Amino acid sequence: MSPLRQTHDLVAARRIVIKIGSALLAEEETGAVRRTWLEAIAADVAALRRRGQEVMIVSSGAIAVGRRHLQLPAGALRLDEKQAAAATGMVRLAHAYQEVLDRHGLTVALVLLTLGDTEDRRHYINARNTLTTLLRAGAVPLINENDTVATDEIRFGDNDRLAARVAAMVSADTLILLSDIDGLYTGDPRIDPAATLIPEVRRMTVEIEGYAAEARPGVGTGGMVTKLAAARIALAAGCRMVIADGKPLHPLRRIEEGTPCTWFLPQATPQTARKRWIGGSLKPAGALIIDSGALSALTQGKSLLPAGVVAVEGEFSKGDAVVVRTKDGHEVARGLSGYSAADARRIIGHKSGEIEQRLGYRGRDELIHRDDLVLG
Repeated sequence: MSPLRQTHDLVAARRIVIKIGSALLAEEETGAVRRTWLEAIAADVAALRRRGQEVMIVSSGAIAVGRRHLQLPAGALRLDEKQAAAATGMVRLAHAYQEVLDRHGLTVALVLLTLGDTEDRRHYINARNTLTTLLRAGAVPLINENDTVATDEIRFGDNDRLAARVAAMVSADTLILLSDIDGLYTGDPRIDPAATLIPEVRRMTVEIEGYAAEARPGVGTGGMVTKLAAARIALAAGCRMVIADGKPLHPLRRIEEGTPCTWFLPQATPQTARKRWIGGSLKPAGALIIDSGALSALTQGKSLLPAGVVAVEGEFSKGDAVVVRTKDGHEVARGLSGYSAADARRIIGHKSGEIEQRLGYRGRDELIHRDDLVLG
């Protein structure tokens, strides 16, 4: 993925995460899916895909849709009722997305995540690999929080932050939060006629955070507070973010046409932010000792393959950070291991095509993929 120009141009994006809120997708009174709106967003997504842009959708609405079909009472739901509604609603929601995107020749892939999946290293790398594989295959991942197994203590509670975590996980360069408001204002425009839209934010300050207002009651659970929390996550990952009004038809096209909205622009690209995180923020759990051929490959920007590794030190799990050293002890890189220490010891010195025979399953070809590697 090439570095993204820090502009307001959606056309410049390469990998996009779109968050769609319940209030846009489901009728507040009935919980019915707004089909005309969904068809319009599908047309927008198809236009992005035709340009070669990769798209993921983080969609709320499962609980709102499901409670209608389970005939649950009006008002606040208990956690178990929310989980039951989500189990019903997600099936119908995924079917609706597949139906409208299929008309454009696009395949939907449903992915349910919990907070733990973004914090546990093994779950994180598995989820990242799954999502990137789906994108390479041309699918449109449809992502939601796994409400059916989440608890009050571990659930995200809003999909703004989930979308930002996903954007960081897959090194997306653009996060779009479609909301019922067209951006960040200096006050709440519903009650303050003097409030003005802030078109661009380059740094999260106390003043910026002070502009956030709580969400009004309704179908959705997020407000400007959660959107700014998402912005902090996105900016730290080198991902730009835009808050835009999603109520009108074709909201993505409207963003391209210059509709008023708020852009949050990072100081780094997703690649540099991720490399900084791997190289400086993670404590290595072990080491891989490489030969001269592997060293030459790494300096050329290639991945670390099992054939070039001569020894494994320490005990680590898949996804843990490890040091890469030469035989004389010189540290040349750090990265995230694609295999546990035990499995790594069984495949080092062998070609990637022999991994399945050595381990009994077909894993990734690389011990450390170049996207997960930082040269020292």
